[in-house]
Amino acid sequence: MKGVMNTLELKGNWNVVKGKLKKKWASLTDDDLKYVEGQEAELVGRIQKRTGQSKEAVERALREDSATAE
Repeated sequence: MKGVMNTLELKGNWNVVKGKLKKKWASLTDDDLKYVEGQEAELVGRIQKRTGQSKEAVERALREDSATAE
């Protein structure tokens, strides 16, 4: 997910982004959405596994939800 978004931007808005992702994909749990700085690829992988979406779709959702969380 490197380059997909600014890590600080994601971290600062994470609670808002997390809520939007849960709304979009109701199957996501709090465990799926645990954010650990530096482990963004694992986050994307967990979301992919739970939702069945492609890596690109998950990254796009993260970008869009992060941009609208500001």
